[in-house]
Amino acid sequence: MPTPVFLTVDTELMWRHHIDGLDRAAIYDRSMEPAGVGVSYQLGMLARHGLKACFFVDPMPALIFGLEPTRRVVETILDAGQEVQLHLHPHWTGAKLGDGGTSFARFEMGDYSRSEQYDLIVGATELLAAAGAPNPIAFRAGSYGANDDTLRALASLGFLYDSSHNGAEHPWPSAIGLPPGHISPVERHGLIEVPVTLIEDRPGALRNFQICALSAGEQRAALEHATMEDHAAVTIVSHGFELANRSGTRANAVHVRRFEALCALLAEWSDLLPTAHFADRPALRLGRNDAALGPNSLRTRWRQAEQLWSNMVEERAA
Repeated sequence: MPTPVFLTVDTELMWRHHIDGLDRAAIYDRSMEPAGVGVSYQLGMLARHGLKACFFVDPMPALIFGLEPTRRVVETILDAGQEVQLHLHPHWTGAKLGDGGTSFARFEMGDYSRSEQYDLIVGATELLAAAGAPNPIAFRAGSYGANDDTLRALASLGFLYDSSHNGAEHPWPSAIGLPPGHISPVERHGLIEVPVTLIEDRPGALRNFQICALSAGEQRAALEHATMEDHAAVTIVSHGFELANRSGTRANAVHVRRFEALCALLAEWSDLLPTAHFADRPALRLGRNDAALGPNSLRTRWRQAEQLWSNMVEERAA
């Protein structure tokens, strides 16, 4: 049976650029369209390969920057035929324009009570709708920082999916009460939790399936493993800014190659690993106990060497 793939892109204005005191236009460019490899480039690659992706968009920066940046990226994504779902970094509720990031609220959803989380999700949903997005049915907490109260609040508001459980970040900030190694979709507190896919970096050490975290070889091995073991789903993470360096001033060639290789591979294996939107409401086999790809020292050492090059060369400012 085919294994659906949720190719997800967390899409947000970057807090670090706010801290640096950049103006709204510069923050948008370096967060959403950095160095020509941002959201528009990624949408183009997805279209070229006939792939679907979910863009989890955080509207909370609109509280200080206004709706225009959120509306702009939502329109860009929807015009490309991809979906927008809800992302939420709650610390923006305490931010102030032009103070270099000295003002902020609590950073993780799990830092808030269930009623506070309910109110945060309601407010974020209203902002996202005001920016032109359809009513969201899927959610991912910023920094994966959800807990079980997050799921209860989401379910009470009619959400169908959450994708915040990341065992590589468990038990904090990813604080949903599932085992760290749980990677299969599961019904929990009234909705379906779709965990981030993991591999074992070394025995007992988990690493999430993210463009900047896995080499192209590790990504291919993880997808082969999911197919051979008939996994219920694969959930991949990226960010709108992830293919550029941290300052958003030049492309990171290592990450670009990984993304391009991943798109080509998913297109080649589309019969076995079809990409899906959450809005498609694909049939998911729930209650499975799929296991992460096991460790391989050669794969790990290759990625470590690649990461060293990325950090020393590709992450340099332009």
